[in-house]
Amino acid sequence: MSRDQLMLLRRLQELQFTAIELNLYLDTHPDEKEPLMEYNRVSQQFNNLKRTYEDRYGPLMVFGHSPSQFPWQWINGPWPWEIEY
Repeated sequence: MSRDQLMLLRRLQELQFTAIELNLYLDTHPDEKEPLMEYNRVSQQFNNLKRTYEDRYGPLMVFGHSPSQFPWQWINGPWPWEIEY
């Protein structure tokens, strides 16, 4: 796995973690505008970076969440347990 690919993957993990935390906060504080704006900003960043990653390195998820170019790229790995951080 290249250094650039590893850095993109790490940033995606950070953004996803932040989105999940904000989601949980908003579940109990639905009327707070600032956290909602931050959630939307983080979600947009995540989706943009996910598209960049998948264009360069292939899909991150299957089952309709990520398109694949021909030929089928999901098996091109590495599998999560093969990544050395």
